[in-house]
Amino acid sequence: MEESNLDQSKHLHQVFMAGLRAERRKVIFVRFLILLLMIGLWEAAGRLKWIDVLLFSYPSKIAVLLWSKIMDGSIFPHIGMTVYETIIGFVLGTVIGTVFAMLIWWSPFLSKVVDPYIVVLNALPKVALGPLFIVGLGAGIMAIVATTLSITVIITTLVVYGAFKEVDANLIKVIRVFGGNKQQIFRKVIFPASIPAIVSSLKVNVGLAWVGVIVGEFLVSKMGLGYLIIYGFQVFNFTLVLGALIIIALVATIMYQIVAYIEQKVIKTR
Repeated sequence: MEESNLDQSKHLHQVFMAGLRAERRKVIFVRFLILLLMIGLWEAAGRLKWIDVLLFSYPSKIAVLLWSKIMDGSIFPHIGMTVYETIIGFVLGTVIGTVFAMLIWWSPFLSKVVDPYIVVLNALPKVALGPLFIVGLGAGIMAIVATTLSITVIITTLVVYGAFKEVDANLIKVIRVFGGNKQQIFRKVIFPASIPAIVSSLKVNVGLAWVGVIVGEFLVSKMGLGYLIIYGFQVFNFTLVLGALIIIALVATIMYQIVAYIEQKVIKTR
């Protein structure tokens, strides 16, 4: 009887997993179908002159331009520079923001002191700080990274500190009952419980890091995808502008999927 119930449970589990896989395949298929329809409509609109080709171009024209730049290798230094700056801003923003969240959690006095400043900095338009970074740090990669950090650090701090505060108070009481100090509370309860929030903040920081880098390249860079966008506008080559935007979307998606994969592994491990 027990073996029969076990076999039935295994069968139900297999049916359930098969249903999940089928649904996942349907979702992927519909995503690609929507993408193909959008590309096809855009291509038709461009070739039939339903849109201004000078401004909006069309997919095949963009593909020809990108392929020519791939063949002559001129696009790779721009991609490499932007990805390099983005990774630096992404990693430093996450680390610095997490460390700062730890500090203000550790010291309630410090938390009360810096709270209004964090609110103001979060509300401040970060693009407005770009010229200040350029003047202070020079027209180079340091100003671009600083612009990125001005966005990622504050958001990471708010997300991670909020996760620290939302940890179940009963867990903290258990550590205190057994004589645990603040360091042990943080190491045994606060930080482990907040790991999912920290990993989730990485997903947010991927997009924010790209925003910061592209804005910085708009202002100062002579190399990178942001520079290509500005250059394309200056010479009225909007096909180049759209091509650079497509590359940004592709690379940002790859980075996001990597972080999402890490998040799944962390959650599965926990």
